[in-house]
Amino acid sequence: MRFRSGTDFKSGTQKKVRRGGRGEARREADSKSETRNILARCGRIQPKRLRRRLLGGGWGLESSPQGKVGRERDNDRINFDRLHGSRFPERSLSPHSPCFADFTMPITLPRWFTGRFQVTRLVLIAAGLLPSLGCINSYSETTTAPSPVASTEVAAKDKPAPSAAADAEQRQPVAQAPRVLSDADLAAGWIALFDGETLFGWKAYSKANWAVKEGAITVSEGEKGLLCTHVQFSDYELRLDYQATPETNSGIFLRTPTVAELEDVTTRCYELNIAPPSNGFPTGSLVGREKAEGIVTDNAWHTLHVTLLGDKVTVKHDDKELYTYTDKMPPGRGYIGLQLNSGAIAFKNVHLKPLALAPIFNGKDLTGWSQPEGSKSEFSVSEDGLLKVKNGRGALESDGAYGDFVLQLECMTHAKELNSGIFFRSIPKELTNGYESQIHNGYKNGDRTQPVDHGTGAIFRRVNARLVVADDLAWLYKTVVADGANIEVWVNGYPVTAWTDERKADKNPRNGLRTEAGTLQIQGHDPTTDLSFRNIKIAELRK
Repeated sequence: MRFRSGTDFKSGTQKKVRRGGRGEARREADSKSETRNILARCGRIQPKRLRRRLLGGGWGLESSPQGKVGRERDNDRINFDRLHGSRFPERSLSPHSPCFADFTMPITLPRWFTGRFQVTRLVLIAAGLLPSLGCINSYSETTTAPSPVASTEVAAKDKPAPSAAADAEQRQPVAQAPRVLSDADLAAGWIALFDGETLFGWKAYSKANWAVKEGAITVSEGEKGLLCTHVQFSDYELRLDYQATPETNSGIFLRTPTVAELEDVTTRCYELNIAPPSNGFPTGSLVGREKAEGIVTDNAWHTLHVTLLGDKVTVKHDDKELYTYTDKMPPGRGYIGLQLNSGAIAFKNVHLKPLALAPIFNGKDLTGWSQPEGSKSEFSVSEDGLLKVKNGRGALESDGAYGDFVLQLECMTHAKELNSGIFFRSIPKELTNGYESQIHNGYKNGDRTQPVDHGTGAIFRRVNARLVVADDLAWLYKTVVADGANIEVWVNGYPVTAWTDERKADKNPRNGLRTEAGTLQIQGHDPTTDLSFRNIKIAELRK
């Protein structure tokens, strides 16, 4: 037998501990390696930090007064009070997590369970089991997709991201739903691309100081480039307010790729320019295509309103129509991009109305719809032209199939916290095998940022709605845009979900990415289902 340096877990000090020979050393090395693997799986912690935390007492482990770990082994206990959640940064644990607040978990070890690394393994296994007790939500099938916002600042590498629990504790509950559009605009189909507070639903494709200040998107310096929407559009009206200095050269790119070259503005997209009168294409012009005259940028707020419908582009400035341009080879679809070229620019009230949508419910009967085999719901049309949905489980399926599209509809729940949804890209004739845009207006703790069952506008089991905007017993307006792997949803004109499906391709959207066209299905969730739908219309995005 010989002595090797070891660690007293209770004191954290180095001392000599009697150990076995080479066989014992080998077993210890294997044990350490296994411990690292378990830790790496549980907390994604870098291996170099493991030894410091494990051997330096960083895990806050204590042995009982009856004996030290590795010696007196009977009735040893492991105290979890100081096992802080910050040790598991990717599991969203924090000292505020209910699992670790004043929580002591005694574990009695049998006589044969020897060695400090065996004890450590038990601790790690116990920690790994905590999610199954409902303490950690990161094992749930639901994930909160990161907001598609372009950050212009690089976070410090050593600074851990705040946990969801800590963030919720600091954030004030949202009791009132935001109102970004008037009732008339909602009824007409308008949505807000910019929520007035964040860059949710936007992404920068160059390094620039894009920010939100005083309710406006601002930029003044950085690399030339675009801040683009999360999804593409084909036919629409776009209106926005802008503020520019007399020297500013900026623009609004329409049906654009995310990175547009100079020659692209005459072939692949449109650039609605914001520039001084001295520019070859001053404010209001389509660069390389149509020139506007007489508009001066003067640091005041002005409004641009542009309509893209097929091969026609109509431009208005401060409610004055400037021209209608006809394109012999119009681009089919593209993003909307706000440009930084030179000088300061600000945008607000960025609103869009999809065009060329066709109704797929006639308000008279269920022509164009049928129920898949196994559906137990009841679907009917009321005298006032509403599609009524009761009972479940079941669905009403469209005859048509749609891949990339813009869908708009209105819905009302007739009781509190009812559950329904709109399935899309569904496998035809199969009951609710598709992506689901959730309908559930419940939220917890009086806070609309805490949805029940993912929340209206969520992609069910994929990403929560960031805010529950709609209320039960009132009409809600929903817009869904499916553009390849990118999906965005607006409820009452407010952007609640912007998600990219990064899973491997699969025929069934429940299992993976499906971009293939599929049917729409209106869900009857359960026997309590009682909803009405109206004004269901859709347009496919052009190639």
